[in-house]
Amino acid sequence: MRQTGGEPAASPGAAGESSGRLGGPKVATGSPGCAGGTQAGGGAGDDDRGIDWDECRALFAGAWGTMARFADLLVTDGATRGLIGPREGPRLWSRHLVNCVALVPLLPDRGAVIDLGAGAGLPGIVVAAMRPDLVVELVEPMERRVEWLREVVEDLDLGGVVVTRARAEELRGRRDADAVMARAVAPLGRLAAWGAPLLKHGGLLLALKGRGARGEVEAARNELHGCSLVDAEVLTLRPLPGIEPTYVVRARAGSVSRETRAVQRSRYHRQAAPKTRA
Repeated sequence: MRQTGGEPAASPGAAGESSGRLGGPKVATGSPGCAGGTQAGGGAGDDDRGIDWDECRALFAGAWGTMARFADLLVTDGATRGLIGPREGPRLWSRHLVNCVALVPLLPDRGAVIDLGAGAGLPGIVVAAMRPDLVVELVEPMERRVEWLREVVEDLDLGGVVVTRARAEELRGRRDADAVMARAVAPLGRLAAWGAPLLKHGGLLLALKGRGARGEVEAARNELHGCSLVDAEVLTLRPLPGIEPTYVVRARAGSVSRETRAVQRSRYHRQAAPKTRA
């Protein structure tokens, strides 16, 4: 059934449609977005009307049904529980789900990936659905968001996903990830101090940012260097025609000396908020 130019049903005849623990009526999936705070990518007036739904379906490929179900969960239970912004409904796909897909081709061929500050599950749930060959860890300190993430993972039957309630500092020395990704979590300098210690040598920091990404990179040059993150660049990607581009900051973890680790530790503790206890 062709749906070019119109919004798809929440579960458009694809696999991955299940009621699970999360309820709510079926609605059109041109809806909500990311959990709280700064939005990454997109413009103030963008919405899903510009999407070619045949191309969107092809972009998500085998994960289309899972993403339609995830969209339905976001606009129902996610909105009710405060995981998404109240005005994100008309631009859920263009501003958020498609925005997150831009990370997929940048990820390693195999290994472990951390979504730092996973919130409503963007980008972690999207990545897990698109790349089931990866081990995806959703790291989130807030209990209500952790509960949501665990329910979503169960509902979508995402077997390769681990949900961890923790702050980044609590994982120091306990993670050696191939990539750390984040969306709308913190300014780049602070994110570098949180994410770099969780990466193995050669691992990637991938940050979904807005139009000011290049300015953030320039402003954070000293912090990136201090965290031994090298080759920082801004990638401008457009997963689908007709929608705003996605901006991704990509940096690679270089060798870290003992002195640099001490600087990272000091910088992180200056920037970190009080711990959330489990």
